[in-house]
Amino acid sequence: MEKVERLISIIMILLKKDVVSTTEFAQLFNVTKRTILRDMETLSVSNIPIYSVNGVHGGYGIMDEYKVDKRLLSSSDLENILTALSGLEQILISEEVDVTIKKIEAMVSPLAPKSSVQLSFYDWEGRSEIRQTLKKCQEAILARRLISFAYIDKNGMITDRMVEPYQLHFSETSWYLKGFCLHRMRYRTFKLSRIDHLQVDEKTFNPRDYSLDQEYESSYQPELVAVRALISPSVKDQFIERYGRKSIENYSSDLFLATIHVPQSHIGFQFLASFGTNLKVVEPPSYAEEFRNYLLEMVNQYS
Repeated sequence: MEKVERLISIIMILLKKDVVSTTEFAQLFNVTKRTILRDMETLSVSNIPIYSVNGVHGGYGIMDEYKVDKRLLSSSDLENILTALSGLEQILISEEVDVTIKKIEAMVSPLAPKSSVQLSFYDWEGRSEIRQTLKKCQEAILARRLISFAYIDKNGMITDRMVEPYQLHFSETSWYLKGFCLHRMRYRTFKLSRIDHLQVDEKTFNPRDYSLDQEYESSYQPELVAVRALISPSVKDQFIERYGRKSIENYSSDLFLATIHVPQSHIGFQFLASFGTNLKVVEPPSYAEEFRNYLLEMVNQYS
């Protein structure tokens, strides 16, 4: 453990406990008592209100005025928060999240059992490339500064935008920015991977009344259509996860009938095509025909 991480951990432990001995700290961090003494000197010089207690039950404490009310969060609460943050660490890619996780780890008892929940996500290379865009957006939101960028829509059309940024949103696999577009004079949602040449302006703005209605307006709401499809048992679990067990019914000895709602657009076609030969759209006939034409266009790309 690096010295800075150890110092943060010491502070968080002292915020949770009354007095901790030098021996306890040395054993916890696997360092010498002399190292702990130097750490305490460093913290004191940094104006952290640490005091020492002499005697058999002596050690180090931190002034009560500096402490957070312990009744706010129990050990179980902290462990639950740590589980959630640790699992989502690959999605929440800001440096601040990593620091927060280390702080909470220090507050949780080292004797506490390991979490019974583990979350894993793809560590895609593109996610690291989007880090700078995400960071600039975060800074602009906090400083209430306008941002400008070139935006590439799904059809490849590029437009220059000036936006009042309000919120970052992560959905399934992608980051989105919600804000008020001064180009369109409406609330809009922008996909970060379609943003290019992002610049944070020196100009600040006064936040508008960002209500739930406006948030709904800024979100992309595709038109959905009810589709019935025959699916093989190998993909049944994926439909259950997305649409629930009630969406599946028995059809034959080797097929299920799934009733689902999908976008009336290429987005719905892309989703259905991802199941390959494990799915066949049967109703409504008009949607099945449109989906068939979409697949033929794909085939024609290789003919």
